[in-house]
Formats: sequence, structure tokens, C-alpha cells
Amino acid sequence: MEPQDIAPRLLAWHDEHGRKDLPWQREPTPYRVWVSEIMLQQTQVGVVVPYFERFIARFPRLASLAEGEPDEVLALWSGLGYYARARNLHAAARAIVRDHGGRLPEDIGELEALPGIGRSTAGAILSLALGQRHPILDGNVKRVLARAFGVAGWPGRSAVLTRLWGLSEAATPTERVGQYNQALMDLGATLCTRSRPDCPRCPLGDGCAARLMGQPTAFPAPKPARERPARSTWLLVVRSPAGDILLERRPPAGIWGGLWSLPECALDRDPSLWCRERLGAEPLRVEKLAPRRHSFSHFHLDIQPLLIDLGAPADRVADGDAILWYRPGSGTPGGIPAPIERILEEIHEQGATQ
Repeated sequence: MEPQDIAPRLLAWHDEHGRKDLPWQREPTPYRVWVSEIMLQQTQVGVVVPYFERFIARFPRLASLAEGEPDEVLALWSGLGYYARARNLHAAARAIVRDHGGRLPEDIGELEALPGIGRSTAGAILSLALGQRHPILDGNVKRVLARAFGVAGWPGRSAVLTRLWGLSEAATPTERVGQYNQALMDLGATLCTRSRPDCPRCPLGDGCAARLMGQPTAFPAPKPARERPARSTWLLVVRSPAGDILLERRPPAGIWGGLWSLPECALDRDPSLWCRERLGAEPLRVEKLAPRRHSFSHFHLDIQPLLIDLGAPADRVADGDAILWYRPGSGTPGGIPAPIERILEEIHEQGATQ
């Protein structure tokens, strides 16, 4: 099979089987397609749909997103993960208003220069929304092309990635580019899946190199195994006599950047001393809650939550607006990481049963 053979097969398949009624497809403006493409990075369509609909209901236009507050953007992203995507989306919206008259750039170089938009995402936005001819290479497309042409090796390696980009460029047609790129992504998401490809139903199956070799799941090669390290921390659930919980905004960079979280305390530090130094308050009771592990892409975080009831209201709080007192069950003040939200829900449920 040659690269130019792919488009006719995929377009015919897409006409009959492709997804055509996703929320961002019903009105494929550059802004809506952009938001959907950012949300779909490393996240499945079924998970993204309700997030997209809530996000667009609140920020229906690029200008409204640019005017929004970071806390509200992150709150609408809570639970979707990879929060740098939300921060970059918001920063890019403000840059577009400032530097491009409020219109998403239609030049791929200008689009790639915005925060959070790489070559494949830029190509997807311009092809799906405007019909421009640009190749794409997201995770699903890498898998389809690696199998169709028997490209050995892990796509994270430069030589393999260059080969896949070359194939994507050669296979991209000059007409119906948006439908073709959508079909390519759909094929990887529905039939050419990572562990159980449905080769008999695949429109590329009879010419697929990996299938002809009898080992479709061997392509692409997986990322070389490297055990993720683990680190441990106290997360302090500091509760005032009134029942409010202390939240602290995370630094902009790093895990959960910019989100509201529980204060973190190193395991070799006395949490009671932390309360005295930071809050000027003495703990009345310190109780260990159920430990839990949260896994990131590059490490595991072993969390030991400590419920600390203060004997009296805090007489000081450092760091100004980086800290606030939150009443569980009252609605989130902004973006809160999913594991932190679960801890707060447990505290609220525990209080409701007492």
C-alpha cells in the first residue's frame, strides 16, 4: 500500500461509519475546534463531551474565554487532568485578543506560536475548521500509520517521528482534508485501537503491513519501560472550629499548577509545628485519614491526609490571597484536583453523618 492509497479508502469509510455529530462538529468554528482539540489531547472523546459542553456554555466565544478568570477556567477543567492544557488555553486566548485582533490565526506558523498548540494540533484546527491542507500526527494517527506501513520503533524517537510525519504528509489529500483528518483520528480511536485492533473491519486492513506480518499490536513499539518513582507527602486537612477547611493555591508551575489544594507538608516535619508557625493556632486533634496513591505520567504520589482540628480560629494566615478557608459542600472556589476534591467530599460526608 502506498501513502496516496489511504485517503480514498478512509474517506469512503468515514462517509459511512465516521463520527459526524460530536458537539464541536455541529458548529466547527476555529474556536470550538481549538477547544475540543486541546481537551482531546490524551483524553477519550466520551470523557471530553460533557466537559466541552459545560466549557462552551460558559465561554461561548474566544473573547469571553480571554475575559474569564483563571480560577473559573480551571474549575471547569477540574477532573479532566493535565491542567497545563487549561492554563495554556486561557493564556493563548488572551494572546489572541492582544496580538491578533481576537481572531484565531489562520496561518499555521502563527498558530503554533501560541501556548499549548503544537504542529499536529495546529494542523487539526486549520483542517477541521477551515479545510486547509495540513498533516496531523496525534497518538491515534501515529498508531495507524506505524501499522499501515510497518514503521518499527517508538514514535518518541526522532528518526521514527520524522518517518511518520513524512508518511502523514504524503498521505494527506488536497481535497476533503478536514474529513480525511477526522477519519484518520476516528479510525485510530475506534478500530485501530492499541490492544484489540479490529483488523477485519478496517478499511486499510488488506494492505496493512502490520496485519500482513501477523503482529498488528507490535506497532508502534511501546515507550521503553522505566519504573516511575514514588514520593510521599502529608496533605493537611486543617479544619477551623467553624468547620472550614484551609486551601492553598499551588504555584503556577509543577503538578496541579494554579489549582486550589490542601497544604503540603514534608513527612519529616511536625504538622503541629506547621500549624503554629503558619496559622498561629494550636491543633486540638490530629487524625490520619485513609492513605491513597495518585499517579502522574512521570511519578506516583503517595498521599497521607491528616485531619487537623484547630482548637481556636487561626490568628494569622500568610501569603495573602494564596490561601482561603473553604466550607465543604458549598461549591468550589476554583479548580481543585480530583484527588483533593475526593478528600473534601469525604470530610463533608463524614460531617453529615455525625
